[in-house]
Formats: sequence, C-alpha cells, structure tokens
Amino acid sequence: MFQLTLRRRGISDQTVLRTMEEVPRELFVEASDREAAYRDSALPIACGQTISQPFVVAYMTEQLQLQKSHRVLEIGTGSGYQAAVLSRLAREVLTVERYRMLADAARARLEKLDCHNVEVMLGDGLNLPPNIGPFDRIIVTAAVEKIPENLVERLEVGGILIAPVGPHQGVQTLTRLSRTEAGIERKELVEVRFVPALPGVAREL
Repeated sequence: MFQLTLRRRGISDQTVLRTMEEVPRELFVEASDREAAYRDSALPIACGQTISQPFVVAYMTEQLQLQKSHRVLEIGTGSGYQAAVLSRLAREVLTVERYRMLADAARARLEKLDCHNVEVMLGDGLNLPPNIGPFDRIIVTAAVEKIPENLVERLEVGGILIAPVGPHQGVQTLTRLSRTEAGIERKELVEVRFVPALPGVAREL
C-alpha cells in the first residue's frame, strides 16, 4: 500500500521505491505516531522539527538521480530518515544537524540499522568548515530564502543540489541546481512546506 501510494503520486524510480519500502519509517517517528508512520503526511519530532512526508522524501531522492559512487551532503538531519534512505543509494553520506538531541538520536537509529556509510555531524549547515566537500549531491531539508553560495561551491561538476527555496513561513518551491561545465542550471519543481533552516548550532537540546 505504501509503495502504491508513492507510485500513484508519480514516483517511478524502482530503486527509490524499493528503498522507501525497506527503510522502517516507524523507527524514525515519535512512539505516539508509529501507527501514522506510513501515512503520506509530515509528522512532528523533537526540537520543533518534522519528519517529511514519504512522498517528499521519495521525490527529492528521485530528483537527486543517485548512483552508488556518489558522496552526498544532507543539511538538516532531523530524525535521520532521509539519511537512511540516502545511505542505501550512495557511497557515503554526511548529514549535518544543528540540534544535539536530534543528531544523537539520529546517529543511534542509523547505527541500529547498520547505516555505516553515514556520518552525523553536529554543526551549522549554512556555514560549514572549508575542508568539507566537494560532493556529488547536496540535499537541503529545511527552507532557505535563497540557496547558500557556500553550498553551491561544494558541488562537483555533474553534481545536483536540491533545496526548498522561499519564505520561512509559508510555501516554498523545491529547486534543483545542476552544475555543468558551462555553469549552473536551475529548475523549479514542486511547491512544498518545510521548517526554516536556521544559522548556528542550537544552544540547547
């Protein structure tokens, strides 16, 4: 039923569909929401954040056009669910989270699922250290008013970056950047709603 819902909404990549089926989403939601884990809706998690609805996770993953050789950067670990999906499709995943509580919980879940190719880093995803990168793929899972140039600069030629772009309160447009030899190509995809990407590391939690 879960896979059928994703297919009906237009997800056609068989590898993405299979991966969505294999990753146990119920492990990434709050205990009180486990019965709703596979419903196609976002759910609240700790620190005022959310786990994205399955369609959005699948759609963003499909748009990344992942290959097993890819190194991926995720900004906004949250529950770790998106990172778990990415881990099965890429060589290496670095996921950055500003809330220590979320980073620690996601790390524990990912270790439990043997996602050994994922590194969870506590940090400011909008201001990364200069020695991190480059990456074949970058995924931002929180809303940005514009795509940070320091993320674009970390994208390899042939790379893809996907992020929700728009006002922090309201509707954003999922935007895909592709780096070619000639420069950056930009394509706007679908409307989405994400929690805002905030600068710095959270002082509490």
